[in-house]
Amino acid sequence: MQGINFIAIDLETASAQRASICEAGICRVRDGKVTETRSWLVRPQGNYYSYWNTQIHGIRPCDTIDAPEFPTVWAIISDYLKDSPVLVAHNAAFDMSCLRYSFELYGMEKPDVTYYCSLRAARRLYDFSCNKLDYLCDQFDIACGTHHRAGDDAEMCARLFLREIQDAGWCELEEMTYCCGKL
Repeated sequence: MQGINFIAIDLETASAQRASICEAGICRVRDGKVTETRSWLVRPQGNYYSYWNTQIHGIRPCDTIDAPEFPTVWAIISDYLKDSPVLVAHNAAFDMSCLRYSFELYGMEKPDVTYYCSLRAARRLYDFSCNKLDYLCDQFDIACGTHHRAGDDAEMCARLFLREIQDAGWCELEEMTYCCGKL
């Protein structure tokens, strides 16, 4: 998969507010190979958490009280995007909206980034009754870490997207116009 380069991203939120990112995870893919996975806890503004979000990912206010805020973490992530300004997310509509709302909340400039959605690709390629990330990874024997932890989900997304590229016979990302957009 020479030339297939992207950063898979996953974001967890502390509440129903899209700008309440409490964890960010990325998985770098170079020439079709996973090369690095990282995650950061992020202190959401006010460090407020809803009960329901905590039940999903297990992150609590005490975990992020000393964590950096979104702008600091985004500065690190944007360094990864310098080589290849392409993001991939499972249900990209959610993750991209979290980024957009966070850029607005913190008065940050929105970067020029293309994104792809592994969920939209899965719906087009496969005929499964469920298209959730953990379910699809189980179907393809893709190792799952801790679901709803950003680093593990980012890597699961990257590996699933590589499988989708292979199954669809794509040679380059530009062939996937039905599952892409601009941040």
